[in-house]
Amino acid sequence: LNYLEATIPKVSVVILTLNEEDNLPECLESLNGLDCEVLVLDSGSTDRTREIAMTAGATVFEHPFEQYAAQRNWAQRNLPLTSHWVLHLDADERLTPELVTEINCVLRQPPPDVHGFLFRNRTIFMGRWIRHGGHYPSYHLRLFLKDRGSCEDRLYDQHFVVSGNVKGLEHDYIDVLTSNLSVWSTRHVRWAELEAQEILNRSEGKVRVRAELLGDPIQRRRWLREGLYLRCPLFTRCFLYWFYRYFIRLGFLDRKEGLIFHFLQGLWFRFLVDAKVVELRNRHLQSRV
Repeated sequence: LNYLEATIPKVSVVILTLNEEDNLPECLESLNGLDCEVLVLDSGSTDRTREIAMTAGATVFEHPFEQYAAQRNWAQRNLPLTSHWVLHLDADERLTPELVTEINCVLRQPPPDVHGFLFRNRTIFMGRWIRHGGHYPSYHLRLFLKDRGSCEDRLYDQHFVVSGNVKGLEHDYIDVLTSNLSVWSTRHVRWAELEAQEILNRSEGKVRVRAELLGDPIQRRRWLREGLYLRCPLFTRCFLYWFYRYFIRLGFLDRKEGLIFHFLQGLWFRFLVDAKVVELRNRHLQSRV
């Protein structure tokens, strides 16, 4: 029995992919030294993504993509996860060596009262680490007991939710945002539509992160968004948010890359979400005429 337990990987890593031949090699390389198995869930790549994954020793599965929450939860329910612990990554994310060491150490003898672990996110945009503007550290729940967690039912900005206690780890994982601004903008136009739908169609009873001012960092951030930001007037709120990020939280210290990032992500994208809210409301009113 002890021998069998010793051969079971400490964690099952699930990576979602679609045409990620540029990003996937570094993501997989960052797992070196982690006591894990790697399962890649692809949604129809036409490039070398699947070949790269299999060459690196990952097991590749395929499932049509609907939206992120559905894909992540399908992976939870259907992939043959060997370990009790699961770690979710995207192909443009990497673990730091320090985080790999920390995960190995923690999972060697997991705390009995902890069911999930928060990672600190380090955003890289146009080659620069975005340290300011309230953007670092941000926290994401990525490692948890597989029978305790699931992805919340949201169209955009989904987080994992764990039934039980969570604890923060000390080291970072890296989120490498695309340096191609055309790709970045196209993605955010699509996400603005989803976010606007989410704002207008929020419903109770779904799996959700609880919005709590005194909760963990994710719950606190959700409270600030739903309890404060969304209560401000349309269009005014995005300018206030950008001013807060860029000047009050010192986003200007991220230099020219920070100027681009905080303006596009903190103002342009948020303005577009509000514009989409207006568009969807008008469309709904016209359909009733």
